[in-house]
Amino acid sequence: MQIGLVGLGKMGGGMASRLAKAGLDVVGFDISAASRARAVESGARTVEDLTALPAALSGPRVVWVMLPPGELTHGAIEDLAGVLDDGDLVVDGGNSDFRDAPGRAALLAARGIRFADIGVSGGQWGWKNGYGLMVGADETSFAELEPALSALSADDGYSRVGGVGAGHLVKAIHNGIQYGLLQAYAEGFALLEAHPEVDSLAAMSAWQQGSSIRSWLLEQTIEALRENPTLADVDSRVPDSGMGRWTAEEAIRLAIPTPALSAGLQARFASRSDGAPNRLLVAARGRIGGQKE
Repeated sequence: MQIGLVGLGKMGGGMASRLAKAGLDVVGFDISAASRARAVESGARTVEDLTALPAALSGPRVVWVMLPPGELTHGAIEDLAGVLDDGDLVVDGGNSDFRDAPGRAALLAARGIRFADIGVSGGQWGWKNGYGLMVGADETSFAELEPALSALSADDGYSRVGGVGAGHLVKAIHNGIQYGLLQAYAEGFALLEAHPEVDSLAAMSAWQQGSSIRSWLLEQTIEALRENPTLADVDSRVPDSGMGRWTAEEAIRLAIPTPALSAGLQARFASRSDGAPNRLLVAARGRIGGQKE
């Protein structure tokens, strides 16, 4: 399988490496010459201009856009609409607002180009461990993408979750859940720390081995504590990417109660407004992050 990849940064570059190692013919583009050079070292081919990408691929083409959400992604999709051909497929693999998907699909459909949105989880470790992929696409496009999805994902780590827009919706809800889980771990850590006789790291390590609250998030939290047991110099301000907000907005629109998810988001807001101590959440996010959620 051939695949074009637009965006070769931390996430896109890791994906290019994993795809190339699986034997796919990867042709990448990035405005950064250094990012292009790293992609070549990992086995990909590159072009120096987006308009040169179609000529480097055989039709029908698959072009995966892996850029930050918003104007950068939308601009790249608009540019691709002008240079791709009827029957080609554009994938938005960035963490875009799921409400943008129908408009982007319509923009491309006017040129005969198909569209899929894929939520990508796994962050900067995904290139090594495999990604979790949530695919919003028709069944034909999904089948066409399966060689790439299989190469990128952890074992059984990809699914078609619905039609266009569903991939990014599922990823937004995923991140809302993540906010709630991290907040719960942070509050549990605060309770442990209130007892000087308790070894908090040992306690959380025990939780990770066979208990009902073990998780990859907890694993990364434990690693953060091992590296920095006192959480010295960890800022208490916790950012949010916007995906938790989109989840909360959708819950409000549908009148579905999501108190835990909303509380996790509100805790992040509070950390930035009054300096509320939440250093574990920041440290844990640093372990799972270095990523665009």
